[in-house]
Amino acid sequence: MDKKNKMEFKKEFVEKLKEAESLLFFTGAGISAESGVPTFRGKDGIWNKLKPEELANFNAFIKNPDMVWEWYQYRRKIVENVEPNPGHYAIAEFENYYKVDVVTQNVDNLHKRAGSTSIEELHGSIVRNFCIDCKTYYYDLDEEFENKVPKCKKCNGLIRPDVVWFGESLRGDAYPNSEQKAKSCDICFVVGTSAIVYPAAYIPITAKEYGAYIVEINLEPTELTPHINYSIFGKSGEILPEILRIVKDRNHN
Repeated sequence: MDKKNKMEFKKEFVEKLKEAESLLFFTGAGISAESGVPTFRGKDGIWNKLKPEELANFNAFIKNPDMVWEWYQYRRKIVENVEPNPGHYAIAEFENYYKVDVVTQNVDNLHKRAGSTSIEELHGSIVRNFCIDCKTYYYDLDEEFENKVPKCKKCNGLIRPDVVWFGESLRGDAYPNSEQKAKSCDICFVVGTSAIVYPAAYIPITAKEYGAYIVEINLEPTELTPHINYSIFGKSGEILPEILRIVKDRNHN
């Protein structure tokens, strides 16, 4: 983007950027969609015959583990074949200028691949798996398990993807850790999410309650928009690098 076409941002926001020490990026499916990750299913293929709710739940897995496993293998291949986009890379680069935390609802590992170092994955990660019985974690599984669910080497239990399915609670410390980060950030960016899936959606609300300046970057208004300090509509892969440019220019002058 040349100098003539530089994005103009609200003066209040630019001032907040100057004063801020810590940033929180709360991200959702929209930022991954810019990398080519479907929000749940591709437009084509057999998976359109089934609703995500019929596949992404524990009962479906117990009833037909091979089918659910095959669907996640299909999704893993999509994720493996896409790259982080300029939005992901900009978020990682902000670490050169601020304390930066990422709280994501995405399970695609793209923030980590882009270089972000402080990431809370609220809904798990598609690159991890664990045994439903003894909870042993598995990462790289053999090719033989392409379309057939693997069994745990320790206890012979079924191995499932480490993602939060419909009807399940958030696991581990991801949510309490995210809540603490929301309470201490100066600016909270809500990126590529309508923020209607709870409890995840409480993160920007908590940030605002504790005094953070809330910036929304989405393609269109959301239910959260009336409660936001500043909404910027467009692609995060175009907007975030421009915000980063402002920060870089300030630090280089």
